Amino acid sequence: MSELSITTTQNVNINFNTASVGERILAYLIDFVIFIAYYIIMYGVLHAGDWYQGDDRAVNAAINGLISLPVLFYALTLESLLEGQTVGKKVLKIKVIKIDGYQSGFIDYVLRWIFRIIEVTPPLSFIGLVIMIVSNKTQRLGDMAAGTAVIDLKNKITIDHTILKELKDDYVPTYPLVIRLSDNDMRIIKETYETAVKSADFDVINKLEYKIGAVTGIKSVSKSPMAFIDTIIKDYNYYTQKM
Repeated sequence: MSELSITTTQNVNINFNTASVGERILAYLIDFVIFIAYYIIMYGVLHAGDWYQGDDRAVNAAINGLISLPVLFYALTLESLLEGQTVGKKVLKIKVIKIDGYQSGFIDYVLRWIFRIIEVTPPLSFIGLVIMIVSNKTQRLGDMAAGTAVIDLKNKITIDHTILKELKDDYVPTYPLVIRLSDNDMRIIKETYETAVKSADFDVINKLEYKIGAVTGIKSVSKSPMAFIDTIIKDYNYYTQKM
């Protein structure tokens, strides 16, 4: 297990523990068990219903191809819908994120999926395993192509906070309207933000950015929701402790 350090645009460091090779393999095995159960059920239903057409290989091949589609697109579909998780990853509490700290997008999942098809095919599966072992971020080829990594959500994540620290003497605040927030508001923002970062829940971070804007009337000029919230915390610290 290694550490993945992400520095936001506001120089806030977030340190994630990457999922170990063992965790990633176990997550895949859980998904593989789901595949086996699916095939057993589907073939049982098809044989019971006399779907197979005797020696008509073309028809039988088409049926087998249709049955295999959900398995083929399993990882792509679930990672897209569950924001970087399959059932196996959810059970193991690991998740795919961009190494720059942003939520992975559909194109990222497609790239990982394309390489996954290659990597699970022997003997390339062995090569993919070796690459994960030697990678300092436990990345497989698909992760490297997509700029992603799989993090462990079970481990403590440390954030370099600024709300309780002295700001630099030359710090210039960006959002004066932050003074419309109360100490209790800022406590809720801070706790919500920390919880969202710990679970890599970018949807909550986006909603928090929207809520802050709706309450204060602040229009974000920051590069990302995380950068916006980082600045809000710093500015609140500036106006309440330095003024």
